[in-house]
Amino acid sequence: MITRIDRMILTAPRRRLAAEAWRRLLGADVVREDRVPAVAAQRTVLRVGESEVELLEPDGIGITAQHVSRSRTAIFAVGLAVRDLGAAQADLDARAIHHVREGAQLWMSGEWVGVPALRIVLTQDERRPGGGLLSRIYEATHLHQDHRRTARKIADVFRLDRKAFVPIRSAQYGYEGTLALFDPSRLDRIETVTPGDRSKTMGRFFARQGPCLYMFYAECRDTAALRERLLEHAPKGWTGPRDGAAPDNLFVHPQALYGALLGVSRESVAWTWSGHPERVQPAA
Repeated sequence: MITRIDRMILTAPRRRLAAEAWRRLLGADVVREDRVPAVAAQRTVLRVGESEVELLEPDGIGITAQHVSRSRTAIFAVGLAVRDLGAAQADLDARAIHHVREGAQLWMSGEWVGVPALRIVLTQDERRPGGGLLSRIYEATHLHQDHRRTARKIADVFRLDRKAFVPIRSAQYGYEGTLALFDPSRLDRIETVTPGDRSKTMGRFFARQGPCLYMFYAECRDTAALRERLLEHAPKGWTGPRDGAAPDNLFVHPQALYGALLGVSRESVAWTWSGHPERVQPAA
């Protein structure tokens, strides 16, 4: 059913300012604007590498406005590409998994998925030319008190092979979890984690917010160029090596992207912690 992560959906009370930040920092381009009645929002869609980012601005009373007022993160939903949207809808119907059809997308709340705060949007897979400084989005991180249960539920709902999943643990960031890979040959996945150390940023965030979508990750072919752009336009809005060789990893802070935490890794480097370090390609 699922082929890859192809978009992230973010709330943005000032979506045009948020779109400008994505353009200035990451080279994103606006590809369309419309309205999404199902979530009562005006939408701006950005091209970010081969992926898209949807910015939702509340337009009346609804779930988008509720998210803005209650959540500490702008990350609203994960967008997954499917081989055949009609077949995916028929499969969900056959299993009585609720969803809402909105144009060419299927929207699913966390309650319907069976995982608190894991909203999912399904879209027909469509290959796009790349653009900007990022290559593609490949990971969304979901926080939950029981990552094993969440991983099982994700596998069941989206018919994923749990043998492809990879356990993950980080002493540096204070969590353990599961990388729910969609395909063992690709990095695309939902990372579901349980923060256990409240002295760490993630643990403190989870203690305040509870289950939520916390951040997402993208690949970048030229992280040196990205670093130069960030140094120029948001010198205090990111974390990572400030000089030397092209960085393998860096983070763009929520204050720079209107509430969204973005991790960026050099292409292939994420295999280091994804079960196949031998797949990492040396820096050019």
